[in-house]
Amino acid sequence: MKKVALITLHGMGITPENYADELISDLAYRLGSDFNSLHIGSVYYKGILLENEKRIWARVGRRVRWDGLRQFLLFGFADAAGLESSKSLARSVYSQSQVRLARELYVARKAMGRDGPVVVLAQSLGGQVASCYFWDAQTQAESQDVQVGIWKGIRNFAVEIAGPNALTDEDITFLRGRTVRHIFTTGCNIPIFVAARATQEILPIKPNDSFKWTNYYDRDDVLGWPLADLSEEYKTVVTDIQVNAGGGILGWITSSWNPMSHLQYWRDDEILDPLSDIIKSLIREA
Repeated sequence: MKKVALITLHGMGITPENYADELISDLAYRLGSDFNSLHIGSVYYKGILLENEKRIWARVGRRVRWDGLRQFLLFGFADAAGLESSKSLARSVYSQSQVRLARELYVARKAMGRDGPVVVLAQSLGGQVASCYFWDAQTQAESQDVQVGIWKGIRNFAVEIAGPNALTDEDITFLRGRTVRHIFTTGCNIPIFVAARATQEILPIKPNDSFKWTNYYDRDDVLGWPLADLSEEYKTVVTDIQVNAGGGILGWITSSWNPMSHLQYWRDDEILDPLSDIIKSLIREA
C-alpha cells in the first residue's frame, strides 16, 4: 500500500498525456526509497478539448504568421474559455474535467487503502481547475446548492469515477478533499478568472483545517500571478513565493527572463525541493 498521494494537473496549451513523466523522474531521484511509498495520479483534461482545437487550427492557422505563439494562444486560451462556457450542462467541459480529478483521487484512495494524505501540484490553468473542484465540493459539503459541475449530483457520475464499484459515503468525503494537506500552484492564473468580481466574492478554497497552499510565480511570467493579495481571505490561506523559473545559465538565456518561464516551473529546484520535502515528511508521519 502507498502512504501518500500526489495528484498533478497540467496547464494550458498543447500538452501530451505523459506530461508528468519528467517530474516523476525528478521526484524518484529526490525521494530515494521513499518514492515507493508515493502514489502519483496525473489529471489529463486536455484530451477533452484537443481535437476540437486542432480542427479550428487546421481551418484558420494556415492563413496567419507566428505559428508557435498563435498555437500557444489558441490552444491555451481555448482551454480556459472551454472550461468556463456552458458550465451548467451535464456534459460540459467543466464537469468532465472535474470527473477526471475525482477519478484520480478515487484511485489514490484505493492505492493507499485508506484516507491517506494528498498533495496536489497544479500548473497554470490546472490551478483554476483544482480550485473550482474543491470550491464546489466544500460548498456542497456545507449543504449549499451547487449549480454546475459534478458536485451538484456527485452520485450521478459514480460510474465515471469509480467504474463498477459503488461510490460510498467515505469515498465522497475523501473526494471532497478531507485529507488534502497541501496544494502547490505554479504559474497560476486564478486572478484572470476573478478580476471582475467584487472583493467580498473572491474567496479561497480550504478543504480542511490542516490544508496549506503555496503559490509559486515568476515576475516575468505574464500568465502566473501572486494570489495572497486577492483578498483578506486569500491572505490567510495562501503563501506566495517568487521564483526565477528556468534559472541557471542555459535557462536564463532561453526562458528565465521572459514569458517562456511559464513552462519552466516543474524543472526548478526552488519548487521541486520543497515539494519533495513535504512528501517525505508526510510519508514518514504516515
